[in-house]
Amino acid sequence: SAEGVIAFQIDNTAKRLDCPACGAADQPIHDRQPRTWRHLNFFQYQAVLQARVPRVACTACEKTSQVDVPWAREGAGFTQTLEAFIVALCEQMPVLAVSRLLGVSDDRIWRVLDHYVTQARAREDYSAVRRISADERSARRGHRYVTMFCDADARRLLFATPGKNAATFAAFAEDLAAHGGAAKAITDVSLDLGLAYQAGARAHCPNAVVSF
Repeated sequence: SAEGVIAFQIDNTAKRLDCPACGAADQPIHDRQPRTWRHLNFFQYQAVLQARVPRVACTACEKTSQVDVPWAREGAGFTQTLEAFIVALCEQMPVLAVSRLLGVSDDRIWRVLDHYVTQARAREDYSAVRRISADERSARRGHRYVTMFCDADARRLLFATPGKNAATFAAFAEDLAAHGGAAKAITDVSLDLGLAYQAGARAHCPNAVVSF
């Protein structure tokens, strides 16, 4: 197009489909809703997929439901291929740089990251975590800090939360429990010399040896 966008039209001509809500077979199509998804660029051109997505009027569950498409997750404005590219880019550069590169708002990039980080963390198992380290990092100018908790044995990030006080340990203990771990099972905690961290560690990891 004159705007430098390549549009790929996808059509579904089925008259009847299975209900996406209850699975009932051979249900009538209620209507088709136009949808657009941003895809990977083709050379210097933006690429989009456009489709009129069927909605099924189910006689079994009496719901009208839109069918899923194989190239994008429900409610997403990007294809799964582009989302995978976004995640890969964000591993190498700041979110703002990725948003400028793709010409989309950083809010949309953050929503993609939030979805996949939440999905990945739901599968995490912290039951074997025994030795941790805690340290703060400056999130941005103006003394805004984030406390990062790491598995000292596996050398991986477990949890991050705003602040650098004792309350960060309470948040960590809660997240640890949500992933099958237990703060009381922690045997060693490595900290800096901050008194707030020491208080948090002793309150929430009572069986741990604290070192500096």
